[in-house]
Amino acid sequence: MATIKILLRTDKKNKNNEAPLWIRITKNRKSRYVSLGKNIKIEDWDEQNNSVKKSHPNSVRLNKYIARKVADAHDSALDLETEDKYVRPIKIKEDILGISSLDFFAYAKRYSKDLESKGSYGTLGKADSVVKKIETYLGRKTMSMDEISIHWLKNYETYLRGTLHNSTNTIHTNLKVIRRLINGAIREELFPYEKNPFLRYQLKWEKTTKEFLEEDELKKLVELELDKTTKLYHYRNMYIIATEAGGLRISDMLFIQKKNYDGTRIIIDTLKTGSTVSIKVPLKAKALLDEYVSELTSPESFIFPLLNPDLNLEDKKACLQAKSRAAALVNKGLRSIVKKAEIKKHIHFHTSRHTFATRALRKGMRIEYVSKLLGHASIKTTQIYAKIVNEELDKAMDVFNE
Repeated sequence: MATIKILLRTDKKNKNNEAPLWIRITKNRKSRYVSLGKNIKIEDWDEQNNSVKKSHPNSVRLNKYIARKVADAHDSALDLETEDKYVRPIKIKEDILGISSLDFFAYAKRYSKDLESKGSYGTLGKADSVVKKIETYLGRKTMSMDEISIHWLKNYETYLRGTLHNSTNTIHTNLKVIRRLINGAIREELFPYEKNPFLRYQLKWEKTTKEFLEEDELKKLVELELDKTTKLYHYRNMYIIATEAGGLRISDMLFIQKKNYDGTRIIIDTLKTGSTVSIKVPLKAKALLDEYVSELTSPESFIFPLLNPDLNLEDKKACLQAKSRAAALVNKGLRSIVKKAEIKKHIHFHTSRHTFATRALRKGMRIEYVSKLLGHASIKTTQIYAKIVNEELDKAMDVFNE
């Protein structure tokens, strides 16, 4: 006989001290867990009585929900035991959740809610974007996970490449999200391992070269005449500052406030990693920053006038959405600027990091310093730029073969 117990998975608590409610199903001395899709603060949980304390504003509703799910679980377990004495816990899970044929979109929605509860808004945005692409492709919002076969993946890849004109690496990123969802369902025993199409479907990835600007190209960009009343002027200046000041990401450049710049250094908590960076600003970048700061009065003002000044910085989701919209406009504007400057390269804001890294190494900066300024978790990532510089030196030595 399977036994059912409700519990709070404190081992899975998030940064807000909230933990998810799960049902534990034990059969034949093996336990499995079913997420109820509800998170509550640990201090609001009565472990002795397996219920939500009255301190929680929705305690009555949540306790009714829990009681109903536990009752459903007992009924399902009893029915399944009657049908099959040796039924596996996965069958009980499927019956409780009402997804005997797991719906891909329903599971993706649960995955998104979990990411949101953890504050993983970057990953959430990418996952939701991929799911919306699939909805558009299918023309519907329901699909059994069983439908995602090798044949389906091949057809979807053809759609991404042929209709949406996605690159090989963009396709790779899209399919990785699908694979992550399937693997998550497998770990929860909601989907059988042997049906995973990625066991036999190989994801493709093309090695790319890191585009960056040479000194003469950077000079063209600096000297390009742009109307100061246009956003193109700000896009160009942001890019130039990033190539000088540690290759700051666009997500950080957009959110720099007057209080983050003391006239000598930029000190900010990076949006991507949450780490604090302190960068001494070189003279060229300082001149540009001073031009902006001189017109600001509030310490809370964004240095670059590209975001809504009333944006709530405590709302991480809103900040991510604002960053994504602004970044798209900046990159579109940079393509126009590069064309005006007669630079024949595909430039987007991230190439400012590549430009900073190669310039720094060429000027003799130690690789560990470059790595630290770029915020790389491992120096191996930075060594890509060292390889570029070394290849240039190798070519320079070819003069002795002439």
